[in-house]
Amino acid sequence: MTCGSRWWADKLRLGWRPVALLVFVIGLWELYVDLGGADPLILPPPHAVAKALYTDRSLLWSNFLVTAQEVLLGVAVAALAALALAIAIHFSRTLRGAVYPLLVASQALPIPMVAPVLVLWLGFGILPKLGVIALVSFFPIVVTTLAGLAAVDPELLKLMRTFDAPRLRTFRHVELPSALPGLLTGAKIAVVVAVIGAYLAELAGSNSGLGYLFQQSEAQLLMPRAYAAVLILSAFAIVLFALLTLAERSIVPWAYQPLGER
Repeated sequence: MTCGSRWWADKLRLGWRPVALLVFVIGLWELYVDLGGADPLILPPPHAVAKALYTDRSLLWSNFLVTAQEVLLGVAVAALAALALAIAIHFSRTLRGAVYPLLVASQALPIPMVAPVLVLWLGFGILPKLGVIALVSFFPIVVTTLAGLAAVDPELLKLMRTFDAPRLRTFRHVELPSALPGLLTGAKIAVVVAVIGAYLAELAGSNSGLGYLFQQSEAQLLMPRAYAAVLILSAFAIVLFALLTLAERSIVPWAYQPLGER
């Protein structure tokens, strides 16, 4: 059995566990609300959320498309900028010392404080949302890409120096391939936090999107619809993470091979 086949067999064998846990949690949630543990206006039962997913499907879908576009474009912008900066930092220790602390500090900025400022500067269009999403997605991609660039096998670098390979050729053929697993790992983290960033950006100023819909539904006490919007956001993050995991196995299959098979 190949490495890929073993991976799929393991996933199918273990897949029932999260499904069983999810069903158990949903059952507890339903029972808790039905027994009066929470006001349905605050915590709607799962069957009410499921009903909202169906009855409000057109509204949810149209707003989901807005948020999905923001997330995908924001992550793309963050990935390109993060890769460029990671490469620049890798080549320059001076730049690393100057920029890296600022990167860390950028992650301490409260998004609810930054988002309204971006809306004030850039308006209510897509640009401030892309700014917020890129801000929260940028850091994990930079960090994991830098880690991949630093984890190159020293023997490979020594081999390239033995052949008098130019610095850029060594980077292209040895260091960059070594950084790809880190880049993709950072991207998997980024797509999850990007969904949160999109939600917060839409709360700060928007007239569409699932974050906006959640805010409007909550104000109107339409909590099943609000929870349905959150459920769609969560499902979207899971799908993006899974797709990137599959892409990672195709782009960098050597990262999944046992050491003895590489």
